Amino acid sequence: MKNLSAGFAAHVASGTTTLAWCWKLTRRDGITLGFTEHDRDLSFGGTTYEAAGGFTASALESTSGLNIDNLDVTGALSSARLDKGDLAAGIYDDAEIEIWRVNWEDVDQRVLMRKGNLGEVSRSGVSFTAELRGLAHRLNQPTGRLYQYGCDADFCDARCGLDGGDWTAAGTVESTSGNREITSTGLGAHAAAYFTRGKLTFTSGANAGEVMEVKDHKAGGGLELWRAVARDIAPGDTFTVMAGCDKQYATCAQKFGNGENFRGFPHMPGSDFVIASAE
Repeated sequence: MKNLSAGFAAHVASGTTTLAWCWKLTRRDGITLGFTEHDRDLSFGGTTYEAAGGFTASALESTSGLNIDNLDVTGALSSARLDKGDLAAGIYDDAEIEIWRVNWEDVDQRVLMRKGNLGEVSRSGVSFTAELRGLAHRLNQPTGRLYQYGCDADFCDARCGLDGGDWTAAGTVESTSGNREITSTGLGAHAAAYFTRGKLTFTSGANAGEVMEVKDHKAGGGLELWRAVARDIAPGDTFTVMAGCDKQYATCAQKFGNGENFRGFPHMPGSDFVIASAE
């Protein structure tokens, strides 16, 4: 049950309404964007909602239980504020969403219909479809620690205890193939596979600030990323890359000398122990 102001309730009950949908999107970097299906811009709450007639929405599913409510919004990349590179780069992943029902003749008459987060975004040409997930989707995400062989700390975070600067090298792109395979300079002193599973961060060029995981590191500075970056990589682009960690105790102890901070359970009995018979 939504609580409407007296004026808004009277407007809805009148039978002749001037209502529009508005979407407020707050990205992970703090930038806020607003869009509306109305044919002119609307402003309220410090946000301007840009008229975007290309937006369409599926039926909004709501339940009284803990099932995940969802909604699909489809639109064209017609707004100057929407960039296909940003969508492909994941800048909008998990962005906060507010969905408003607004009287476009008097925007003070409005009601917040739903809050949630942006889920999967798929693109086709210049159009996109964005999945909006209700707040209940957080209940499906695991929390706390898991008992497992592998370490559950992020490499060089506070729980790992290592200094990332000691395990990071700088490189420069010489050539690239498909925005996924890179030949670089600056990494020749490191053996093959040293940066496999490591984190590469572009420090200049069109992808500056983008972070990708390294799938494979070849001797001499060849790097393969797990997926192609959204924008073109150009010769001369610079990056930093952190050593890779496969989360295993042997790697932690031998490669990094950090076995005392290992955050897994390498001696936990496995299924072979459970099914073994006593002799």
